[in-house]
Amino acid sequence: MNTEVPLTRDLVLIGGGHAHALVLRKWGMNPLPGARLTLIDPNPKAPYTGMLPGHIAGHYPRGDLDIDLGRLARFAGARLVVGRACGIDPATRRVMVEGRPDIAYDVLSIDIGITSAPRTLAGFGDHGIAAKPLGPFADRWQRFTEDAKSGSVAPDCAILGAGVAGVELALAMQHRLSPHARPRVHVIDTGQALTGVAPRTARILRQQMRKAGIALIEHANIVEVTRNSVEIEGRTSISSQLTVAAAGARPWPWLQETGLNLENGFITVDPHLRSTSDASIFAAGDCAHLSHAPRPKAGVYAVRAAPILHDNLRDALMGQSPRASFQPQQRYLKLVSLGRKAAIADRGALGVYLPGLWRWKDHIDQKFMGKFRHLPVMSPPAHPAQMAEGAAQEMTDHPMICGGCGAKVGPKALESALIHARTGARDDVLIRPGDDAGGLRIGGRIQVLTTDHLRAFTADPWLMARIAAIHALGDIWAMGAAPQAALVNIVLPRMSDRLQARTLGEIMAATGQVMAATGAEVIGGHTTQGAELMLGYTVTGLVPEGRQPIGIGGARPGDHLVLTGALGSGVILAADMAGKADGDILRATLDHMSTSPEKAVQTLSGAHAMTDVTGFGLAGHLLAMCRASGVAAEIEMAQIPRLDGADALIAAGHRSSLFPANKAHAAPHLVGDTPNDILFDPQTAGGFLAALAPEDAQTALAQLAHMGQPAARIGIVTEAAPGITLR
Repeated sequence: MNTEVPLTRDLVLIGGGHAHALVLRKWGMNPLPGARLTLIDPNPKAPYTGMLPGHIAGHYPRGDLDIDLGRLARFAGARLVVGRACGIDPATRRVMVEGRPDIAYDVLSIDIGITSAPRTLAGFGDHGIAAKPLGPFADRWQRFTEDAKSGSVAPDCAILGAGVAGVELALAMQHRLSPHARPRVHVIDTGQALTGVAPRTARILRQQMRKAGIALIEHANIVEVTRNSVEIEGRTSISSQLTVAAAGARPWPWLQETGLNLENGFITVDPHLRSTSDASIFAAGDCAHLSHAPRPKAGVYAVRAAPILHDNLRDALMGQSPRASFQPQQRYLKLVSLGRKAAIADRGALGVYLPGLWRWKDHIDQKFMGKFRHLPVMSPPAHPAQMAEGAAQEMTDHPMICGGCGAKVGPKALESALIHARTGARDDVLIRPGDDAGGLRIGGRIQVLTTDHLRAFTADPWLMARIAAIHALGDIWAMGAAPQAALVNIVLPRMSDRLQARTLGEIMAATGQVMAATGAEVIGGHTTQGAELMLGYTVTGLVPEGRQPIGIGGARPGDHLVLTGALGSGVILAADMAGKADGDILRATLDHMSTSPEKAVQTLSGAHAMTDVTGFGLAGHLLAMCRASGVAAEIEMAQIPRLDGADALIAAGHRSSLFPANKAHAAPHLVGDTPNDILFDPQTAGGFLAALAPEDAQTALAQLAHMGQPAARIGIVTEAAPGITLR
């Protein structure tokens, strides 16, 4: 995006449905300067409905039907908020999101789909699963098939709803389970089955169910779902270890509280896909009711509405009246899977069963998903025609600067600079550059002081503030001190006063939450505008009375080296910047970084030496500990915890921009096995490396395991010249 244009308008998309996914893709190819885009969804991936029956039948792995919202948001220049929207306030133009502050909007679009969960059926909430939303159902189905294959549960299923969706799922489930067991699949409906398709299509589907051994029960009064049955009035219990609701299209309940015009709970929109009661709100997909052309709920309408929605959202952001109108077709083609690789074509009054239809359906589905698997490669800006000597080589060697600690200056350059800072002029200054924090003796107490700031690696200011605050506090915790007070330094990208207020509100809400949880107080700070978002904190802490700061210089031969947390955030964030990080892996990494390690580090309070593992990587920080303590270390590479996906991304060639400097600094001091590049990966809000007496290490590891905190004994301290031996 053109960063010289100030941000002035917030566009918020609730839901990662098909329409919004296509809007994001189109937006990424031509962003609107001055508009800030936010996507809110409970998950980092959104499943494509068209391929769900194929996945249930075993024809596609789960990854084949997931749209990676994280990669898509990165491509579109949007922030992805992984959270569940639970309401909107049109009067103040705010979206309520569980677990975090409200998110403000100027223009809002809603594409949250539907749910098929029955609201009043006894026992369903505890024992059943709705086919929509698709993600939780697909996860539950995976666990069920594994249990059925192992024989730990009977392969008995019940599908509530005998429309085309329910029958399609039943055929897919029967096909998947048949090779491993003798499944008993029931399709149950309170009325007549398959009323929404052509008579010939209905006859063929009934024949297919009979042939597969699927029982169809019509005109049933379902009274209860239990853990292992469906109870029907006047009949014996139907055995079911997995009961799936596939009947009806129900709106999400929170829409009732919005005050918008609704039709049976769905948002009423005009031909421009704009709410008929609020011109700043749009809706598309199954959650919308087309007032000018009512249609059944079907993904095809969401897909075809997407370009209209995109154009009208841009118009609204520019202060113009929407110009494009959505006129959905009367009829559309349904390609209904039959479990095995076969399908029926249904359109209007016609139903056709021919060889090759499944391959056609697969081609259509793969073509749609290809839009998101292979996002367009946007050409980078051309380099200047004339540059100073060495500039072109530097841009080639370092084509991007990572966010977080990956943007730090290399350890060799920093080490050289710090030599000139060590004056030793004051007796009340106890710790000088090299340790995690400085130490001051004040009135008989020891106060530690540190400062840190990060270049943003996520477009979400609230999440970025949480991570940056935890990262800065790491230096205080590493010294064995309790956080006391914090100053905040904020650089905002150029934006209007209104967006400044919104952004600062999110940053300070996250900052206050993190600091208050540690007992620290925010006492001030500084703000300015710049080219991009950067957040920094100056934090003080108090060392417990009668104790000394821990520091990095006290490691003793025989100490065990304990590492909390897991390595890999640098390479994962670098891959994300390149659009190559899997959404689930990135989400897990951000969750790891934004979770306070305070309780974990408290178990290490008896350490002889300790440091937080951040920008210079595990090797760099361990080497600094060895040098300060006059010892060496041996580490066992197999014991080092890694974040999921880190090793695979390293093997694929991804590296943080700080990686070369880290490796050049530490690698000459490593002996033994060939070093894994994870050792030089810069961490942000990383774990803690502690040198403890063997008995203290054993106690700490037991406590960490009890808390569910990732940690491992990775090596020992030895009596030798400073250096690291790899095992």
